[in-house]
Order: sequence, then C-alpha cells, then structure tokens
Amino acid sequence: MNANPNVAMVATLVSEASRAAILTALLDGRFHPASELAYMAGVKPQTASFHLKKMVDANVVAVEKYGRHRYYGIQNQEVAQVMESLLSITPPIKVKSLNQNLEDKAIRSARTCYDHLAGAFGVELTSSLIREGILYEEEKCFGVTEKGKEFFAAFQIDLEEVKNKRRSFSHKCLDWSERRHHLAGALGNALLERLLELSWIERLPKTRAIKVTPKGKEALKERFSIDL
Repeated sequence: MNANPNVAMVATLVSEASRAAILTALLDGRFHPASELAYMAGVKPQTASFHLKKMVDANVVAVEKYGRHRYYGIQNQEVAQVMESLLSITPPIKVKSLNQNLEDKAIRSARTCYDHLAGAFGVELTSSLIREGILYEEEKCFGVTEKGKEFFAAFQIDLEEVKNKRRSFSHKCLDWSERRHHLAGALGNALLERLLELSWIERLPKTRAIKVTPKGKEALKERFSIDL
C-alpha cells in the first residue's frame, strides 16, 4: 500500500475544532498574532499558541518573526483551497445571537477567500466578467479573451506580470456559501488588490468580511453592471 501517512496527520490537524477555527480565520489572507487568533477562534491565548505550533510544524501555517513578536498566516494557496473545499461540504452553523447573525450575513455577502474575493459579491463579479466577454469558462479555470486583455490593461492590471507569478493564474474556486465558482489564483488576487487600491472595497478588522464602499457601489454598477 502506497498511502502517505502524512495525509492522516494533516487531516487530524484540521479536524480539531479550535485548529479549524483558527485556519478559517486565517482565510482572510493576512498574518495575525496568536492573541488575535485566539480571540477570533474563541480560545485562550495559550491554547491558540499550542495549536499554532503544531500547524507550523506540519507546514500548514507559516510564521513570520518581527523582534519578539510572531505573526501567523496560512502557508500557501493549496492549504486555503483545502479549507474552502471543506467549508463547501460543512453543514451551516446554528446562529444563536444577533451579532453572530450579522457576522454570518456579512461573510456570505462579501469576503476574502485567502487572497481573492468570494461570497455573493465575488461570484457576481466573476459572472459579470463572463457576461461582459472579459473571461470565459474552461473546465478548471477561467480564460481571458482579447477584449479581456484590453480591459485588464485599462484597469491597470498587468497580465504578463500576473502570469509570471509562481502559482495558478486563474483557477476556479468553489464558493462554499454560493455553491458556484468565483475567480481565484493570481488574477483573482490582482483584481482584489486593485479594488482595494481604488477604495471600491475595504477590509474589515478581525473578520474576512469585505465592505463595498459607496464609491465602489457606484463604480461597480458603471463598470461591471453590478447593482449592490
């Protein structure tokens, strides 16, 4: 039998509730101190540090050191994809409070999926790019049309630079809340960063939720025919 025993090790890491909560929090694509992750996961700082060490040792989580401080983030895009895939088959949580209900709605509406846009907004933006003839669908990824090349150039996204990154260019990512695909990969990340740069969207603190600004709502309606 050629089974890799490390598969079981990684599966065990993800299956523990506190570690799963920490990894889900890290799907915002940012690096956080252990204390902040403890708060987001609802565990004690010592507990978070214990779990983070295990995940760092297993190459699931990366750590960056600045002086005496340590910041943690998901190791790579592959780990993020596994977490998103698991979320797509996970039963929804029971909402027990108003704050929890508001947070759940915000996450489902617009969020980051590691380093690209997801949620209803991410799916609708991808659909708009297809409708406008900027992207087209393939089996596992999205392709860029000739019109799309002109669009991204005008939108100040250098496709050649994006393609040269050592990662997937424009793969499909199954959105766990919408059950449809959104744009991921280097192009998905470039689009997220450009929308942030234009102040059409904003990151919210201590959550993966994304806020579309009033400026963004107007611009998205004009540029992408998205009415939020």
